[in-house]
Amino acid sequence: MSDTKAHILVVDDDTRLRSLLQRFLRESDFFVSVAKDADDARERLKDYQFDLLIVDIMMPHETGLEFLKKLRQESMVPVILLTAMGETADRIAGLEIGADDYLPKPFEPKELVLRIKNILKRTPKDSTAKKQVLDLGLCTYDLDKKELLTKQNQIVHITPVEQLLLSVLGEKSGQVFSREKLAEILGAGQSPRSIDVQITRLRKKIEQDSKNPRYLQTVRGKGYMLLSD
Repeated sequence: MSDTKAHILVVDDDTRLRSLLQRFLRESDFFVSVAKDADDARERLKDYQFDLLIVDIMMPHETGLEFLKKLRQESMVPVILLTAMGETADRIAGLEIGADDYLPKPFEPKELVLRIKNILKRTPKDSTAKKQVLDLGLCTYDLDKKELLTKQNQIVHITPVEQLLLSVLGEKSGQVFSREKLAEILGAGQSPRSIDVQITRLRKKIEQDSKNPRYLQTVRGKGYMLLSD
C-alpha cells in the first residue's frame, strides 16, 4: 500500500449502514464512494478504479454473491463481504467465488479497518486494474494472462521473449520504443539486431501481411510501437 489514500467502494442497500461506514472510513483516512446495489456499483466502477470493495451479501435484485461472481470475470479488486451472523454457507460460497475476506454483522468498525489495511498491505499495486485485451485484427492479446489468442479463442504459441515483447509494447500501446531500449528491457543477451528478428517472427503470428504490418509498426529512425483496434 502506497502513501496515497486508498479508494474504497461500499455496496449496501442499507442507507443507514452506508452512511455510517462512509463517515467512519473517511475518518480513518480513506477515500470512500457508496453504491446502493449491484447496478449502482457497476456504474461507479466505470468511473473510478477502486482499491477495495465492501459488499453486502443480502441485497435486492442481485445479491452480493451474484455481483462478485460477475465482477471476478473482469477484475481482481479485493472484496470484503458483509454477511449475517448465521450465513455460514454464503461465507464459504463467497470465498470460493473470490472474496478476500468476510465480516459477520454486527461488527466493530475498527475491526473492518484492520481487515482493510491487512488486505491492502498484501495486494499488488496493479491488482485492481481492469482486464486489458488488445485487439490485433486476426488475434487478441490478453495483457493479464499474457496469452495470444485467435478470434476463435485458440491459443497461439509464442516464446517467452515474444510474450514479454508483446506485454511491454502492449502496456504502452502507441508509444515508440527504440531497439536498444527493448533489448535492455528484455535482457537475457538480447541486442538491437535480435530485437529485429523477434519483431519479424512476431509479425508473422499477428499480422495478416507481415511485410506491411498494421499493428506492430516500425517508426523509421526511432524503433517500434504496437497499435490495436
